[in-house]
Amino acid sequence: MGQSIDPDIWMWAEAVEMLDRAERLHRQFFRPARGRGARPSWTPPVDVFEDGEALTIVAALPGVELGALEVDIADGVLRVAGERTPPGARAGTIHRLEVPHGRFERCVALPPGAYAVARQELVAGCLVLSLTRTA
Repeated sequence: MGQSIDPDIWMWAEAVEMLDRAERLHRQFFRPARGRGARPSWTPPVDVFEDGEALTIVAALPGVELGALEVDIADGVLRVAGERTPPGARAGTIHRLEVPHGRFERCVALPPGAYAVARQELVAGCLVLSLTRTA
């Protein structure tokens, strides 16, 4: 007769493997920056909503000040770029550093048409952009 595997052990092993995969992906996508002006070291996630003639773009940018952002539209692509510096003291031992920091950039292809940024604000750690179609 075959030996059965305890479901608790199997589920625990699967969970550990998933955490290991997530950790590898995190290291792959959030590389440390190499100084100001360096290539972007991370890409913020975005949501894009369309409602008639307007677009709303929400970019997750925890800890980024509005003045540290570059927002522009060229050739049908919205570009959001800037830099996030880690909050708090930098001296001492870092035990965990999961929120990405350093230079970032995100480019989003917009639906057909010409757009202008009508409003930009930070809400709960997210950049909220309102874009309107222009003639």
